[in-house]
Amino acid sequence: MVGTLEQTELLRWIPGLPLAAALFHGIMLALVRRESPRPLVVLISCGAVGASFGISLWALFDLLQLPAESRVLADELYTWIGAGRFSAELAFQLDPLSAIMALVVTGVGSMIHVYSIGYMDDDHRDDKGFQRFFCYLNLFTAAMLVLVLGDNLLFVFLGWEGVGLCSYLAGRGSASAPTC
Repeated sequence: MVGTLEQTELLRWIPGLPLAAALFHGIMLALVRRESPRPLVVLISCGAVGASFGISLWALFDLLQLPAESRVLADELYTWIGAGRFSAELAFQLDPLSAIMALVVTGVGSMIHVYSIGYMDDDHRDDKGFQRFFCYLNLFTAAMLVLVLGDNLLFVFLGWEGVGLCSYLAGRGSASAPTC
């Protein structure tokens, strides 16, 4: 049986940074209606996922400092749904398995972001496809991290639906790779 949960405010930043990058790109494209310079898009997108990888490593080291029988970190943001005796928290939880999965998602995600710079380099369409692609990629990473770190099934389901939404958006062709 797992002992008491060690509270931390570190876990919210793991999915929060890619989500913030996606929000920045979305606001620039949808509200400001201006494409950011490519170096800024790359810096924000790759930097957010790379920083999430660093925070995931930090959280793993914090986790390893705990006794083996109570290796669980929790980050509770607020009560999302509360009705009578039922309540669903908006919270993240890190145990040894989810720590490895967070490292895989952020580590491989970082490499995918770096690869995508060259992959999308030839995309010079007028529809701001380069920044939109990285917006969807950061949103996908954030949703995958919610899926991995979610504390309850309702929150995990929200991450799963976010992954599905990003797959739909990318499949619509608006963020597709340049054609030869």
